[in-house]
Amino acid sequence: MAVFYLVRHGEADYDHMLEKGFWGFGRDFAPLSPKGRQQAETAARDGRLKSAEIIVSSPYTRALQTAQIISTETGIRVEVEVDLHEWEPDQDNLYTTSEESFAFAREFTEWKGEYPPGVKFRWETLTSMRQRMRGVADRYSDYSKVILVGHGMAFRCLTYIEKMHPGEIVECTYRKGQPECEYSFT
Repeated sequence: MAVFYLVRHGEADYDHMLEKGFWGFGRDFAPLSPKGRQQAETAARDGRLKSAEIIVSSPYTRALQTAQIISTETGIRVEVEVDLHEWEPDQDNLYTTSEESFAFAREFTEWKGEYPPGVKFRWETLTSMRQRMRGVADRYSDYSKVILVGHGMAFRCLTYIEKMHPGEIVECTYRKGQPECEYSFT
C-alpha cells in the first residue's frame, strides 16, 4: 500500500501558446504563470512531501515545472510518467481552436464521460482515463510514499473528488488493483 500525495500543477500561462497558435499538444507546452510558481512553491513547503521517496510527474510543462520546484525544495528525484497526462479532448489531435476543445469538453459532460451506444467521439472516455490512472497508480503502489504531480481531471478519476485547485495537495492511500484512492475529506 502506498500513500500518494496528488499535487495539481500550479496555474498555467497560456498566453504565449495562444499567440504562437499552438493547439492540441502544442498547448501542453504552456509554462506556469507567476501565480502558478507561487502555488507550486507553497505546495513544495508542505511538510508531508518531505518523506516521499519519489516524485512522478506528468510530461506537460506546467506539471514538470511544479515537480521541479518540489524537487528543489525536498531533494527528491523526479520521474516522468507519460500516462499521467491530462484528459485528451481530441485523441486524433486535429482540433485547431480553444472553442473546439471546449465543445469536446461540453460533449464529455453531456454524455457523462462515456460514448452513447453505437457512437464514438474524438475525446477520451472517463473509463479510459480511469484505466490509465489506475495503471499509473499500480506502477507506483510498491513505494511507501509517492508525490504524483499532474492534472485535476486525471486525479479526479483516481479519487472521485469533485475539484482540485492549482497547487492543491490531496493525500490518499492506494493498494495495487483497487478501483480508487482512499482519502479523508478533512
